[in-house]
Amino acid sequence: MENTLDREKLLDRLLEGYQAYFDIERYDKHREDGIPLRAHCRFYVHSVKYVLVKTAKLWDADSNEYVYVFSVPELTREIFEKCRDYAYEEGMKLIEPKPGHMYSYITAVFLCDTCTKEAEKALRRCRIYKSFHFSWYGWMDFHTAAVVLKESRVFTNRSGRANTKFMKNILVLH
Repeated sequence: MENTLDREKLLDRLLEGYQAYFDIERYDKHREDGIPLRAHCRFYVHSVKYVLVKTAKLWDADSNEYVYVFSVPELTREIFEKCRDYAYEEGMKLIEPKPGHMYSYITAVFLCDTCTKEAEKALRRCRIYKSFHFSWYGWMDFHTAAVVLKESRVFTNRSGRANTKFMKNILVLH
């Protein structure tokens, strides 16, 4: 029971770190679909470059990130794959590939007490990338990260390496 409280505290710290930039939606522990989703965070940026006046626009770009936070006592390969597929499908529904869309990141974060070797291997090897109209309408990259409490360890896939420092800081502050 103590580890559940630890994951709850870690979830609170994680969302506290995201709240400055992200719109956050928290979920109850008991979802009908059985997905251990605890929070969904959304980040939107629209950048524009003008010349002298706003009517003379050089370019504009949209950048988005969608973070799905899952919390489980033990991360197994089956749970990872189920949650990865859920995050990918829901994230792709939010992406609007159009002129001006630069990139969107979909990030699946797992908070767990323990992790099986198969799950860690699957998470580290997860590589999902999609370009829209030969990258003219931007691209999507899928990031993964796991925080294992019992081992005080953080690991990610190659695309998610930028999240490692942030996750380690959350774990240290925990």
